[in-house]
Amino acid sequence: MKTLYIVRHAKSSWDNPTLADHDRPLMQKGIKKTLKVAHYIKTKISCPELFLSSTAVRAKETAGIMASELGYPLGKINYNRNLYHAGPDAIFNELYTLSNNINSVMIFGHNPGFTYFVNEFLIPTIDNLPTSGIVCLTFDTHKWQEIDTSGFHVNFVVIPKMLK
Repeated sequence: MKTLYIVRHAKSSWDNPTLADHDRPLMQKGIKKTLKVAHYIKTKISCPELFLSSTAVRAKETAGIMASELGYPLGKINYNRNLYHAGPDAIFNELYTLSNNINSVMIFGHNPGFTYFVNEFLIPTIDNLPTSGIVCLTFDTHKWQEIDTSGFHVNFVVIPKMLK
């Protein structure tokens, strides 16, 4: 079994129009919502074995918040430029490269690619994976290279507005 947590980065700030898109940080509202989601899922899951994040500042900061809350070492987060605005094919390709010794992964990235990716598995599909939203999937395989063809189960979809 392989477990995948797909996390869209938290709400980012547009306060500084001179910053490149890649460099935009989180806004306070995004931090609060991510903490709310992290506190909730902390009671539902074990800490994933690997955190894999886009190199964009907002994704890295979201991964850091989740790592801190779930007990994952910040220095072990794997930052991958290929996840920056990745579409489903690029996301699958990154997952295919993972060691099969790793059974659970939390990935952090962006829309629209993350919505397109989760919609490969969700029925009904969603229009938008909102900021700080998480989708958890379990695959009936021992190889990451087979997740697109194996059976799977949607364990949960959590978005901040679901939580009080």
